[in-house]
Amino acid sequence: MVASRENFPLLDELLAEQQRLQTPVARFAGAHDGGSVAQLAALRSQLIPLTKPHPGEQYAFEVELDACTGCKACVAACHSLNGLDEHESWRDVGLIVGGDERHPFQQNVTTACHHCADPACLNGCPVLAYEKDPTTGIVRHLDDQCIGCQYCILKCPYDVPKYNARLGIVRKCDMCHDRLAEGEAPACVQACPTHAIRIVTVGVSVTGRDEQAERRPAHARRQPALEAASVTIRPNALLRADTSAFLSAAPDPGYTQPTTRYVTQRVSLAKLSAADAPVLRPQPPHWPLAFMLTLLPLGVGCQLAAAVLVRADPGGGVMQGVTRFGFIAGVLGLVASGAHLGRPLRAWRIFLGWRRSWLSREAIVFGAWAVAGAGAIEQPALRPIAAALGMAGLFCSVMIYVDTQRVFWRFAQTAPRFFGSMVLLGFAAALAFGLAPGGCAFVLTCATLAKLGCELRAVRPLNFADDDSPPTAALQTARLLAGPLRAIFGLRGLGALVMGVMLPWLLVAGAVAPVCGWAIFGGIFFCELAERYLFFRAVDAPKMPGVPA
Repeated sequence: MVASRENFPLLDELLAEQQRLQTPVARFAGAHDGGSVAQLAALRSQLIPLTKPHPGEQYAFEVELDACTGCKACVAACHSLNGLDEHESWRDVGLIVGGDERHPFQQNVTTACHHCADPACLNGCPVLAYEKDPTTGIVRHLDDQCIGCQYCILKCPYDVPKYNARLGIVRKCDMCHDRLAEGEAPACVQACPTHAIRIVTVGVSVTGRDEQAERRPAHARRQPALEAASVTIRPNALLRADTSAFLSAAPDPGYTQPTTRYVTQRVSLAKLSAADAPVLRPQPPHWPLAFMLTLLPLGVGCQLAAAVLVRADPGGGVMQGVTRFGFIAGVLGLVASGAHLGRPLRAWRIFLGWRRSWLSREAIVFGAWAVAGAGAIEQPALRPIAAALGMAGLFCSVMIYVDTQRVFWRFAQTAPRFFGSMVLLGFAAALAFGLAPGGCAFVLTCATLAKLGCELRAVRPLNFADDDSPPTAALQTARLLAGPLRAIFGLRGLGALVMGVMLPWLLVAGAVAPVCGWAIFGGIFFCELAERYLFFRAVDAPKMPGVPA
C-alpha cells in the first residue's frame, strides 16, 4: 500500500511541519524582504558575532547537540560552496552514545576543523602550508604551498585534513573566512535548519616566552565586524584554550587545544562515547614510506657494520662493497619517499619548517648523510661520520611518528623498531658479503630476539582484556594484530626467527652453502618490510566519534 494523506494521517502532519520549518537563510530572506532592521540584526547575532574577536579571543564553532538531527545539510552546504570533489568532505556527521541500560542515549554530532589554539597540523607541516590568523584564530591551509606529504593528516587527532588525490594536496575547512570577513555566516552555519551550529568567540591565553605579545587594553572599544582588531601573536607563541566544553568521546583535547564548543542540556558531556569506538580500522599501508623506512635503515646499517667490522677486512675491498651497497639502498629509500608526495616537484621546499617539523629535520639530516655516504665509499675515515649522520636521521624518523601522539607509535615502540632494523639489515648485508660470519650471526641473533620481544609487547593488552573492556588505542592495536593482521604478524615473527637466528648459525657451522648469506639477507629484508607494513596498518588512528576514517 502506498502511503498517502488519506491512509496515513501522520504523513500530512509531517509535511505540514516541514513547510513551517525555515532555514536561517529563509528566515533572513523573509526579514530582509520585510525591511525589519531589528530582526535582521537579531538573526545575524544568532549565527555569528557582530564584532571581531577581542585580544585573547578567537572565532570558534559552537554545536548544540540537542538541536542536531543528523540531516547533513551542513555537509551538503560545505560541499557545494567549496566545490569539493565527489568523495571529499570537510564536515562530517557522526554518532555518540551514552546513558545506561535503563536510560540509553544517542545523539548525532556534526564536526569540522576545530581551529585549535595550538594546531598540530601547523606545527608539523614541513613546508609552512598552514597559518593561524592572528586576529580571528582561523587555521587556514595554503593550497599553493602544499606538497602533499600528508603528515598533517597523521598529526591531526581529529581526522580533519583530507587528502585530494586529484590535486595532490591536502585541504580542510577554513570556517569560510572570506564570508566571515563580509559579515556572512559560514555555509554550514547558514544551512543548518535547526541552528545547531553557530560561530562564537572563545578565549585563548598566550603562555611561554610570548606572554608580552602586543595586546590592546581591556577597556578598548570593540571594532566593527569589517574592521581588523589590532592584536599581534608571534608565530612561536604557545596558545591555550578552554577545552571544558569539548566532547569526552573525542581524542584528548590537551594535545592541540581545540576551540569547538559542544553544548547539551540532556546529558553530561563527560558521559558520552563514540558509537563506533569498538570498530577495528586498519590504516593505509603507505607503501612508499614502508620501503623508505626499510631501505634507509639498511643504508645506515651497512655503514655502521663497515665501521664496526673494519678489522675483518684488512684489504678494505669487501668493506667498500658493503658501504657502496648501503649507500645505493639509502638513496633508493630517499627516492621511494618521493612517491608518497602528491607534488614531488615541490619537495625542495621541505626544509622550510625545520624549526617545528621533524619531517623537515629528517630531510635535512638525510641530505647531509647522502653527501657523507657518497664520500665514505672511497674514504674509510668518513664511514663513522656517515653512520652517525644516518643514526641522527633515523632518530628524526622516529620522532616524526612519536610526535603524532599515537599510542602504537610511542618512542618505546618506534625507536627499537627503526634502530633494530638498522642493526639487522646492516649486519645481514655484511654476512652476505662474507664479513665475520660468527660475529654477524651473534649480532643478528641478539637483535632479532630483542626486536621480536619489543613487537610482542603490542599484543600484551589482550591478556588483561575481555569483551567488555573499553576500546583503548593500545587494545585496538592488539586486536588488529591478533585479528585482521594475524597472518602477516605470525609469518613475520616466524620468518624473523628462521632468518635471523637459525640460518645464520647454520651458515657459520657450514651446514649451508656460503651463498645462502644472500638468502638470509633477502629473508630479513622482507621480514623488516612486513614489520613496517604492520607498523602503519596496526596503528589506532584517533578521530572524531562516529565518523568514518
